[in-house]
Amino acid sequence: MIARVLTVAGSDSGGGAGIQADLKTFTALGVYGMSVITALTAQNTLRVYEVEPVPPEFVGLQMEAVLSDIGADAMKTGMLFNAGIVQTVSEKIRSSRIAHVVVDPVMVAKSGDRLLEEDAVEVFKSRLLPLATLVTPNQPEAEILSGLRLHSEEDIQKAAHRILQMGCKAVLIKGGHGVDKARDILFDGNEFLSFTEERIQTLNTHGTGCTLSAAIAAHLAMGFSLEAAVSRGKRYVTEAIRNALELGRGHGPLNHMVSLS
Repeated sequence: MIARVLTVAGSDSGGGAGIQADLKTFTALGVYGMSVITALTAQNTLRVYEVEPVPPEFVGLQMEAVLSDIGADAMKTGMLFNAGIVQTVSEKIRSSRIAHVVVDPVMVAKSGDRLLEEDAVEVFKSRLLPLATLVTPNQPEAEILSGLRLHSEEDIQKAAHRILQMGCKAVLIKGGHGVDKARDILFDGNEFLSFTEERIQTLNTHGTGCTLSAAIAAHLAMGFSLEAAVSRGKRYVTEAIRNALELGRGHGPLNHMVSLS
């Protein structure tokens, strides 16, 4: 039976991130993808023009419809936007007992636009993070979640400890905002593991975080260990960036179908 993976995230009209990136990733990796849309966005490679959130009760209905019939071996969350949606998604996850939940704390777009309202951050930390198999913040998001500034390896490890104390099983602090190699740090409460890939010089990185969390969720659904899922997901994203598409006048999209070419 094919592995089933659900994404709960926002729609990107430009096709490079959010629901669109997740479903492309699932298809490329050979799992069956399903989607729950939390918000509509008017955006392109340059900026997010506007966000229209879906009512929380309808987000919940979408989740119930999919999970009560098809089910899911793993799921990921992306942009949740407001406290009501975060609360609803958390309740549905808790009642569904999904084996693997990857939480990508989408908070701010590359353009600087907020994708999670400020008053939703505490609900996100108290309600959703304790349900997560893995949380995948980039360094700015890790700073928001931990309340720490990350300038050194020691800072990253302190932030990972603090985020893990919020109840998640593991945290992956992504190094895409660093200056040297693309180095991500995984902490499961017992040890720190480093995943390093070549840093590719390109503007076309729109949707990188969405794609990585989707790839990790897909590999968990297929039965890989967390370490293997992270490793395979990171390699997939690196190749998708290496073969990124020259589209638009800003941050273009990755090539999600690179593994099929």
